[in-house]
Amino acid sequence: MSTAEHEKGAVRETPDRYGAFPRLTPEQLEDLSAHGERRRTAEGEVLYREGEPFREFLVILSGTVEILSDQGGPDERTVAVHGPGRFLGELGLLEGQAAFNTAVVREAGEILAVPVERQRALVGSDPVLGDLILRAYLGRRYLLIGLGAGFRILGSCYSRDTLRLREFAARNRLPHRWVDLERDKEAEALLRRFAIRPDETPVVLWQGERLLRNPSNAELARLIGLPAPAPAPSAENERCEVMVVGAGPAGLAAAVYGASDGLTTVTVDAVATGGQAATSSRIENYLGFPSGISGGELIERAVLQAHKFGARLMVPAEVSALTPQDDEYIVTFTDGSRARAGAVVLASGVRYRRLEVPGIDRLEGISVYYAATVHEAGLCRADPVAVVGGGNSAGQAALFLAQHASGVHLLVRGGDLNADMSRYLVDQVEQHPKIEVLLHTEVRGVAGDEQLESLTVEDNTSKERRELQAAALFVFIGARPRTEWLKGVLALDERGFVLTGADAGAVADTNRWASLGRDPMLLETTLPGVFAAGDVRSGSVKRVASATGEGAMAIRLVHEHRERKGNLVTVGPEGRRPEAGGPVSSR
Repeated sequence: MSTAEHEKGAVRETPDRYGAFPRLTPEQLEDLSAHGERRRTAEGEVLYREGEPFREFLVILSGTVEILSDQGGPDERTVAVHGPGRFLGELGLLEGQAAFNTAVVREAGEILAVPVERQRALVGSDPVLGDLILRAYLGRRYLLIGLGAGFRILGSCYSRDTLRLREFAARNRLPHRWVDLERDKEAEALLRRFAIRPDETPVVLWQGERLLRNPSNAELARLIGLPAPAPAPSAENERCEVMVVGAGPAGLAAAVYGASDGLTTVTVDAVATGGQAATSSRIENYLGFPSGISGGELIERAVLQAHKFGARLMVPAEVSALTPQDDEYIVTFTDGSRARAGAVVLASGVRYRRLEVPGIDRLEGISVYYAATVHEAGLCRADPVAVVGGGNSAGQAALFLAQHASGVHLLVRGGDLNADMSRYLVDQVEQHPKIEVLLHTEVRGVAGDEQLESLTVEDNTSKERRELQAAALFVFIGARPRTEWLKGVLALDERGFVLTGADAGAVADTNRWASLGRDPMLLETTLPGVFAAGDVRSGSVKRVASATGEGAMAIRLVHEHRERKGNLVTVGPEGRRPEAGGPVSSR
């Protein structure tokens, strides 16, 4: 909607079809009034601007407010129009990110302004209001992603750095749009406008003027307000009681329980919060969510919960070394910075294995993917796609992609879908009219010049080959742990997963443990005070619920480790450790 259209008459309020634009009740407005101030608004007033941090949670009491993407730029468009009773903002307000759109008053009236920090506390303390706001903000975030709002990544589909930036934005659920130098007509004009040479790409553009030339993930994170770390010259600059490496379900659970128990807790991840769980379109067997929950929503809830208790999350921050020092550990990051930790929880998860097929390398990130999120699904349009794998991740991806593609070929190497997939998923997959299940089937070749056009598949029993039309290929064929940096530091099994408990005790340095008078605890590695939780642990059950349980359990074991070392200060009169923070329980 253009400015000229605004001048023709009153702007109509956007209907709330998807739960993203709810209206607060009079009772909720009254409760909020005690925490904020009323303010008059003027027509044309900008309440917050794209690229700037949110400072207030705003509720419209009278008048109307228009939400604009790329305000004042060539791609300006209306995201929504809100009237009395509705609130403004989106997920970035709760997570400390910059705004991805601009709010402009179209009809003068009155607003209620609540300071952001106070609003974040209210979201955590009022479950009804908190759930309403969180669901609305999640809906608005996905609406912005679908609209291609936010920053632009300008780069070639053949560039590894372009793929890296796109993956970082998608995994962190950041609104953005990719402008392909090879195919997009807009690309050449943008290059000329900003005097960008092709060899300087990829670049990130925001607000029509802010430009980063081939930024690192950390530089992009700082641009939009993610808490990326700043380099520290020495280990003495940073010290925490618990360092959690990895921000998937296990790592976030450890962050929540560690911080709620009063431990200074820092959680770091090399790419994004959520791990593999965040790429799941729907998790239907997670306790407490009978109608299922998307991986993205589950992770956003966990992130907010960790922030609520005071955990510090840093993304991206990649760990490169772990060194014992004075009964503690020095954690070294790839940028050279270091931090000291009293205990470490390894929750770095796994990454999906690559499909070894001739010629597939050139298509990775273009039409071959190892995740199925809203971003990848939007690139499929209405074309047929293929999913490789026979586990839950493959089944969830097939069901999700069937909502976007004209058809889904599910390619399973084995002969029984029930072997590795939950029964509830098998039933849904087999009954879905758009999903074709091909058992005993493996990919042998890919075809397509600039993007995938077809696959050559083989029946591994009859050796018969045939061609399948597919515009994209999604691969979920098992995983390998993210433990390359731990080789030689602590004991791993033959596949690279971290040994814990009795398995760790069998190969641990007996002298090291004899001085402590104990063996490794259930989730403890061959290093005292270093624990492993979730998918990265040898013998773990590869399920979201198991990962969160292990993350919470790891914190309980951290307390036991600290008590046995004698460095826990707070011991109650009856010899029991009191729950930190008053009534908050870690059970």
